[in-house]
Amino acid sequence: MTITEHQPKNFLWQLDDNGVATVTLNRPEKKNPLTFDSYAELRDTFRSLINASAVRAVVITGSGGNFCSGGDVREIIGPLTRMDKKGLLEFTHMTGELIKAIRHCPQPVISAIDGICAGAGAAVAMASDLRYGTPDAKTAFLFVRVGLAGADMGACAMLPRIIGQGRASELLFTGRSMSAGEGERWGWFNALVDPDELLKFAQASAAKLAAGPNVAHATTKRQLNEEWDMAIDAAIEAEAKAQADCMETKDFLRAYEAFVDKRKPEFEGD
Repeated sequence: MTITEHQPKNFLWQLDDNGVATVTLNRPEKKNPLTFDSYAELRDTFRSLINASAVRAVVITGSGGNFCSGGDVREIIGPLTRMDKKGLLEFTHMTGELIKAIRHCPQPVISAIDGICAGAGAAVAMASDLRYGTPDAKTAFLFVRVGLAGADMGACAMLPRIIGQGRASELLFTGRSMSAGEGERWGWFNALVDPDELLKFAQASAAKLAAGPNVAHATTKRQLNEEWDMAIDAAIEAEAKAQADCMETKDFLRAYEAFVDKRKPEFEGD
């Protein structure tokens, strides 16, 4: 099955004519929690995007006025208390693989967040490239509330880079909710919009990215990942090579020709 024919069992999938895929977590009666199956299917979906040229950007959202309440208490937390070490490691590795799949797919990923964004849901939002929220959004890395460390799904590495070490430390130690206003001031949210406009706003933003130079976007995302642990000289050298590669694309030539002709460039992703 190709990505254009994708019909997941555990969430909704829509691919529009702009190349924007929308992933909707769809268990509104429980505020869209994740299960073992939905974790795995989300992981596999994002892994498949590496070779899915028809998908140029992705929006993740939740139905019913909430983003995601984290792992389902009865379907995940309960069984975890009865697992042996091997089973627990298999689970934590799987959840981490979902985050890695989001980070390593070449497409820009946008989370559209309303209401509750907690636990694993907050981690999924954290892994996204951009986050748009509403004034009602409440984000919580609440692992400590169930007796677990804040070190989950890459939070100790990624969250400080987004909002700063001190703020991340507070959220991870206390498990408290970050308000929408805090999130916007701290750089967690790129923008706050009205709940009725959230999905349209996120999809429109994704469409603008999808219409851009996709090879260049993928390069930007890759370098954002790889340069986290590079010294500045190594990063500059890596970017020199990456930008030289982009200069060989047809999109670079299209942009130049459009500039000369005084028209807007039309990128084709090659």
